[in-house]
Amino acid sequence: MKSITAIPPITVIDLSGIDLNLLVSLDALLAESNVTRAAARLNLTQPAVSAQLARLRQLFDDPLLIPAANGRGMTPTARALELMDPLHAALKTLETVVRREPVFDPLTGTRRFVVAASDQCVAVLGLPLMIEWPRLAGPGLQLAFIAIESGSLAERFERGEIDLLLGSAQQVPPTLKARKLYNERFVVAQRKGHPRGAAAFDLDSYCALEHVLVSTSGASFFGFMDEHLEALGRRRRVAHSVQHFTLVPEVLARTNYVATLPYRLIARYQDRVDLFELPFEARGFSMHAAWHPRNHADPALVWLRETVAALTTGDMVSDPLD
Repeated sequence: MKSITAIPPITVIDLSGIDLNLLVSLDALLAESNVTRAAARLNLTQPAVSAQLARLRQLFDDPLLIPAANGRGMTPTARALELMDPLHAALKTLETVVRREPVFDPLTGTRRFVVAASDQCVAVLGLPLMIEWPRLAGPGLQLAFIAIESGSLAERFERGEIDLLLGSAQQVPPTLKARKLYNERFVVAQRKGHPRGAAAFDLDSYCALEHVLVSTSGASFFGFMDEHLEALGRRRRVAHSVQHFTLVPEVLARTNYVATLPYRLIARYQDRVDLFELPFEARGFSMHAAWHPRNHADPALVWLRETVAALTTGDMVSDPLD
């Protein structure tokens, strides 16, 4: 039978009976060897420091400081001299731990980021971020994009499996902190050389053509635009329903279908498609970045959030149809 090696017990540091402020005062007293000067250094009154010295003597069971033979100031005891250097070093270390500003250098740091985003967000924000990544980040940083699964988002953030969410306001769980990146609107797209011509859409032509609809939640042929049309007493012809925004430009370029898509996504394909204003008023939406509150001050995630936000100020979000 193999012997079982005993695991040494974990040492628990018990500071429950120690007032750390007393140690700060002791450090000043040992450095000054004078209650009055120590009080001035600590910005306390002399009686307050004298009272602290009394408590320190009780704590260490040692006088620590005794009157000097020449009657000026005080002289540290042997116990006090033993304490002086390690106490000062310990307090400086503690001060560094408490006051040190967390830093993150993307060029030298090591971190793996997981971003939950729809395929349109990956195309609009993720692709530019990946293009700029070699300039912005060093070899120690890795970036992963995963699909949004709305039912488990909050739990996955809580477990630390996701660092950042890029999505619409409706996709942001209420437990997360968020910032708006940009406002988005919809336009109609068709292939270049479409047989209907390049005239602006009216409501009749919009409804008569066959549409490709994006339904991220599943096989639905009734979407956001259909709600607007229903309010107007109209219907359009939806021929196909797909779950991925980025598939639609490829379909449009090879068929006579049309589609209503977010501008910032479809504008990337203007070499193959033409864009038109909708022939009716339709609500747009806002795109947000969201994160867990515990990571609000994490310098690495602050850097990632600011880097993503900076992408929304470039030419890719300008709208010549405005």
